[in-house]
Amino acid sequence: MALNPVKRRQVRRERLNRLLPNTLTTLGLCCGFTAVRFGLQEKWEISILFIGAAALFDTLDGRVARLMGGQTELGGQLDSLADAISFGVAPIMLMYLWSLNNAGGIGWAISVLFVVCSILRLARFNVSSGATDVPVWASNYFSGVATPAAAGMVLLPLILGIETGWDFFRSAWLTLPWTIMISGLMIAPIPTYSFKHIRVPKKFVTLSLASVGLLAAALITEPWLTLSALIVAFSASIPFAVLSFKKRQDENEFSDPSGDVSSDDNA
Repeated sequence: MALNPVKRRQVRRERLNRLLPNTLTTLGLCCGFTAVRFGLQEKWEISILFIGAAALFDTLDGRVARLMGGQTELGGQLDSLADAISFGVAPIMLMYLWSLNNAGGIGWAISVLFVVCSILRLARFNVSSGATDVPVWASNYFSGVATPAAAGMVLLPLILGIETGWDFFRSAWLTLPWTIMISGLMIAPIPTYSFKHIRVPKKFVTLSLASVGLLAAALITEPWLTLSALIVAFSASIPFAVLSFKKRQDENEFSDPSGDVSSDDNA
């Protein structure tokens, strides 16, 4: 039985709504893996730009899926698998090729640790995302540092090395403990800001647009310095996220003494 024209258009629209977010996810995956290729050629700047492009696609795919009503279980699983490559494997491969290989087998072991922690982080997120027994405000927080953010943090010595040209940032004595710390932050049960539900008050819209323009100009004129500042700013926000989460948790328990709110995988 043939579908009428209106029904056919609706079916095509639904297919497009499901296809577009998954296409963005796939493009992010391609960018992340391509970064490894340029890392093998020691073209570090291009590699970081591809990691940045993967992060941009990772930000867009979920938002596009929600706006178009194209959220599917396949899309969610594909997004996590793409993140594992783009933000788990690719950045640590760059760090290994740039610095960690100077530590021999230990450098490779720490690289493997980073990948394992990123996979554990993504698996934990997938399991906890289906939880329904958490307060609404908890969606403003992640449990542990998100894998894309951890990718930026672990690449900070490389970015600073490009900006300054100092060999100090390439030293395995610096990058080894730094990588271990970032790996631990991914799986640690500490709250970090998710930045999922940012709402700009109407009176600050103009100021926000001006700030975005200023940030874009800074990224174009001083990309490595600006990226470094953004990564440092996010890192500095972690203690504030912990305090903010604790405050919200205490308020929730005070208003609902019988409630059982935990700050583990559901944040």
